[in-house]
Amino acid sequence: MLHVKHFGVKGVLPMPVYHAPLLTIDPKETRRYAGLMKAKDFDEQRILDACEDALLLAQPRGVWELYDYDCQTQTVQSAPPFPIEGKKIGAHLAGCDKVILLAATVGDDIEDMVTKKFEQGEYAASVLLDAAATTAVEQIADGMEKAIAPKMAAQGYGMRWRFSPGYGDWPLTQQPELIRTSSAEKIGVHLSSSLMLVPRKSVTAIIGLYKVQAEKEERHSPKGCAACTKLDCPSRNVER
Repeated sequence: MLHVKHFGVKGVLPMPVYHAPLLTIDPKETRRYAGLMKAKDFDEQRILDACEDALLLAQPRGVWELYDYDCQTQTVQSAPPFPIEGKKIGAHLAGCDKVILLAATVGDDIEDMVTKKFEQGEYAASVLLDAAATTAVEQIADGMEKAIAPKMAAQGYGMRWRFSPGYGDWPLTQQPELIRTSSAEKIGVHLSSSLMLVPRKSVTAIIGLYKVQAEKEERHSPKGCAACTKLDCPSRNVER
């Protein structure tokens, strides 16, 4: 069940805070984020234990805001307006007239335990818990998309997949604006002086909304890892 609290209205969707519980954490994705996809002999139970620990420590929270969007100028119609920088993100949002800005986090407790395990010399356990936390926050963002989709469909809108600063050519220097326009601080997410998300296991992203046409939408742009230019990343997962 989705637990959603409504705080106000922007456009056609009230701004909610998302509190759906995490029931499981995907061990396969945890293995991928830990860079162990080729380490077939690595003890699977250690990965499962890390997922269980992360599940107990996670404090899943999410928030999103809906805005009108001018795709010609790549501008989110917030107050003040938020001009989006980058050709790839601009192409990804082409044809969209609304956008959702979202933030998600698993909180501080997991990060504290990752640090504690590392300081105690439990390096493998620290890496695995960190990977499980990354998996968890991505699952929260996935859950948010699933919660948003039917609300948007009821308004006649389809959704592009979420796109985060750092993907393609969307610079991390735009994180402050994304924090502002997503209302991320309502769930305790903010930025460090070096523009890193705090808590570290957090996500910010934009989702483009387009009016559904009679014809089937063509595949618009590469998704996730396929949009990233870091081809040697050990966690790379490109759909073929």
